[in-house]
Amino acid sequence: MSTDPLSSPPAEHDQEVDLVVVGLGPGGESLASGAASAGLDVLAVDRHLVGGECPYYGCIPSKMMLRAADALAEARRAGTLSGRVEVEPSWTPVATRVRDEATADWDDTIAVERLERAGATVVHATARLAGERTVRLTSPSGEERVVRARRGVVLNPGTRPAVPDVPGLAGTPFWTNREAVRASAVPPRLVVVGGGPVGVELAQVFARFGARVVLLQRGDRLLPNDEPEAAAVLADVLTGGVGDGVGDGVDVRTGRSLASVMHGPGEAGTVFSLTLDDGSVLEAEQLLLAAGRTPNLDDLGLPSVGLDAGSRTLEVDEHCRVRGVPGLWAVGDVTGRGAFTHVSMYQSGIALADVLEQDHEPARYHAVPHVTFTDPEVAGVGLTEAAARAVGLRVRTGSTAMEASSRGFTHGPGARGLVKVVEDAERGVLVGACVVGPAGGEVLGLLALAVHAEVPVATLRSMILAYPTFHRAVGSALDDLS
Repeated sequence: MSTDPLSSPPAEHDQEVDLVVVGLGPGGESLASGAASAGLDVLAVDRHLVGGECPYYGCIPSKMMLRAADALAEARRAGTLSGRVEVEPSWTPVATRVRDEATADWDDTIAVERLERAGATVVHATARLAGERTVRLTSPSGEERVVRARRGVVLNPGTRPAVPDVPGLAGTPFWTNREAVRASAVPPRLVVVGGGPVGVELAQVFARFGARVVLLQRGDRLLPNDEPEAAAVLADVLTGGVGDGVGDGVDVRTGRSLASVMHGPGEAGTVFSLTLDDGSVLEAEQLLLAAGRTPNLDDLGLPSVGLDAGSRTLEVDEHCRVRGVPGLWAVGDVTGRGAFTHVSMYQSGIALADVLEQDHEPARYHAVPHVTFTDPEVAGVGLTEAAARAVGLRVRTGSTAMEASSRGFTHGPGARGLVKVVEDAERGVLVGACVVGPAGGEVLGLLALAVHAEVPVATLRSMILAYPTFHRAVGSALDDLS
C-alpha cells in the first residue's frame, strides 16, 4: 500500500497541513477527497482500512450475502409459482464473492490510491486530538508525529461492535458482524444476540443456508426503532416454516438475554453453552453478537479540547461543527444523527462546504431514511407513529397490506408487507412512513421525498400511480388516512 509509514521521528516543531481527517469511513473518505481536490493540503488518517466498516464488514458484503439468501428463497417459491425446483445451498460462492469482489480480501490499496490521486496524503496510524487543531499520530510501530491543521480537524471515527459484559464471554471465539462476513462455512447451529437490523439480516442469511438459528432479543420485539406492525411481519416471516420459501424457521425469542457463556467440549464437539436469563441453556457451534455498536470516542483525546472522554456522541451544529471547539467538525455515527452510511455522506458534503468556506444548506434530519435488507425489506423515514405522538403532534395514520394490492396478489409468495403513513394532521403533511415488502427500500423513495419536501397530503393524493406496482400501495395508505 502506498502510504506514509511515519518512519521519521517527530519533528521538533509541529508539522502543518490545511486539514486533518481522522477516520476514513465513507463520509471521511469523501470529505478528504473533496478537500484535496479543492486544493487543500489534506492529511487523511485511519488506523484500519480506508473505506471503514461499510465496504469491508457492513453494507456491501452483507448485501451480497442477503442477495444469495434471497435467491435460495425465490428458488424454493418456484414450487408454488412455476414447477418443481431442487435447491442445494452452497456457501462457497458467497464467501468467494465477498472476499474477491466486495473486499479485495480486506485490502484497501485501491481506496488508498483513489485518495492519493485526489491529492491527499494517507496515513495508517492511530490519531488522537492534542489540543485545538492539533493531532498526535502514532504509527503501528509506535513512532509519533504531531500535526497542526490550519483549517482544522474533521472527525469520522465511526463505531465498533459492542461486546456485552457477560460472564464467560471474554476469550471465546464469538462472532460479530466482522467475523460473520468472513465466514468460510455455515455453522450447523447459530445463536444470534440482538434483534436490530444486523441481527435479523444475518439470522435470515444463515438460516436460509441451513443453519438452525436462535435469535435472542432483550426487548419485547424485533427492530425496536421501526413501527411495531413492521416488526410483527418480519417476525412472522423469520419464524415461519421453510417449505414454501416464505418462512425461515428461525427460533425468535424476545425478552431474553445471555446470563453466562461457556465454550468447550459438548456432545457435538466444541460448542458454546449459553445460559439465558430465564435459566434455560442453548448449545450452538457459533455465537454471533449483534447487540449494538460502541462509538470510537474513548481513545480520541477528547479532553485535550475540553470534551468528555466518556461521550457517546459529539454534539454538532447545522454545519457539522462540534459545539464549543473551534476548528473541529464531526460526521458519521458519532454525531448521533443516525448510524447510516448515507447520513455520513450527507454530513460530509455539508462539512466540506463549511471547511471550504462555501455557502451551503444547513443540515436537516427530519427525513432520514433507513432500510433493513431482510426479505421482506423493512424501510422507514422520519418519525414513527409513537415518536410523532411523543413530540406532541396531532397524529393521523393510514395503512394498507402489501399483499392486498394487485401487485402483491400477482407476486404470490414473498409479498408479505405493508405501507404505513404518519401525518401531522395540523399541517396536512407526512412526518413519517414505513414500507415492508419486496423492494421496500425502493418504494420508500416516494415517501422519503414527500416527508423531506413536506408535500401536502392533498397533493400526494392527486398523483397518478402506475398500475400494478408495489408503490401503488402508497395511494391506498393515503386513502386510509381519512
